[in-house]
Amino acid sequence: MSKAKRERVLKDNEARARTSMMRVSAQKLNLVAAMIRGKKVSKALAELTFSRKRIAIDVKKTLESAVANAENNHDLDVDSLVVAEAHVGNALMLKRWTPRARGRVGRIRKRFSHLTIVVREVEESA
Repeated sequence: MSKAKRERVLKDNEARARTSMMRVSAQKLNLVAAMIRGKKVSKALAELTFSRKRIAIDVKKTLESAVANAENNHDLDVDSLVVAEAHVGNALMLKRWTPRARGRVGRIRKRFSHLTIVVREVEESA
């Protein structure tokens, strides 16, 4: 006996990809995610390709994964996909210390983030 199949969280015209533990703060990652929210996938990929932000490479990989999920798992048309959601969450934080003046200590926080991208198929308006 197996468990009952879980109900699908997304709609039928949506696909999702998630990347965990990206080595960047959520604030910096959200700047790149905001750049692609609501745009067509082809335009979003072009912007990520030519972005000067270091984390744009990993965001592009996640977006390409979401597009591949839409095409292969959900039979959606790649040319009519739009980035519906791109949200960022905090992950763990490594806490490190560095010596400061007069015997004190300075805290260094090495932050990690999660990124979730949802693509949606939209009908072309004439």
